[in-house]
Amino acid sequence: MHMSNARPSKSRDKILLTLLCFTLLASLFGVTALFEPSKAAAASPDDNFSPETLQFLRNNTGLDGEQWNNIMKLINKPEQDDLNWIEYYGYCENIKDERGYTIGLFGATTGGSRDTHPDGPELFKAYDAAKGASNPSAEGALKRLGINGKMKGSILEIKDSEKVFCGKIKKLQNDPAWRKAMWETFYNVYIRYSVEQARQRGFTSAVTIGSFVDTALNQGATGGSNTLQGLLARSGSSSNEKTFMKNFHAKRTLVVDTNKYNKPPNGKNRVKQWDTLVDMGKMNLKNVDSEIAKVTDWEMK
Repeated sequence: MHMSNARPSKSRDKILLTLLCFTLLASLFGVTALFEPSKAAAASPDDNFSPETLQFLRNNTGLDGEQWNNIMKLINKPEQDDLNWIEYYGYCENIKDERGYTIGLFGATTGGSRDTHPDGPELFKAYDAAKGASNPSAEGALKRLGINGKMKGSILEIKDSEKVFCGKIKKLQNDPAWRKAMWETFYNVYIRYSVEQARQRGFTSAVTIGSFVDTALNQGATGGSNTLQGLLARSGSSSNEKTFMKNFHAKRTLVVDTNKYNKPPNGKNRVKQWDTLVDMGKMNLKNVDSEIAKVTDWEMK
């Protein structure tokens, strides 16, 4: 047997040291994390909006990018169980609620037996307009996208399979025209009325506007006793914003888990998010990262 009394080389020492360091890092952070490219977060909440949309929201709601970013986190938690709302422009699913397909950031629907005046057609019409149609229509947008469907009264009837239809919607995730249409429709159907109702009462805070918008898109803006309009009518007439919102949230809590609005107890937790922020005194939704994390820390059922 060949014998050697030579000392280990420096290169071998370096290899052993490198392996030791790698083992230590892997134990601390996980092996996968060492090889995954870092995902840079948006430098500012404003980066989650196009400049045009950001200016539109500022002009029409009085709220800035940070405030709308936080509103969308609070809305997306009970809608998708995810705070990363910006990933849902291309969301599409038939959730079997008799409202047709549910699409996008605010859950626009194509319509069904429980939704005979859906907002989906307006979204597709806005998209057709954003793409430059001289006479925009929902059917024009479907044709533009290669989707087999047509208007049947007020309902957008989709003839393609869910896989085909939703596959085409998902491809619109990063389409600037689709995002523009999404915010325009969101504003026209839900945000404008919510802002008007807040301002009529002398309220301008982000929590009040956000809570009203969340109610409108979840339970309808106008028309029935459980819509935003109906709940506001039963919430008293206090000019104190906190007092009014506490009453409003109490009234909403009574109905939010009924009529398939939410799966219990998700609805009560949905309202509790906004109500807790009122109690915290964080009505303007500025510099509230830790508070948002706290109020959204509940388990979806």
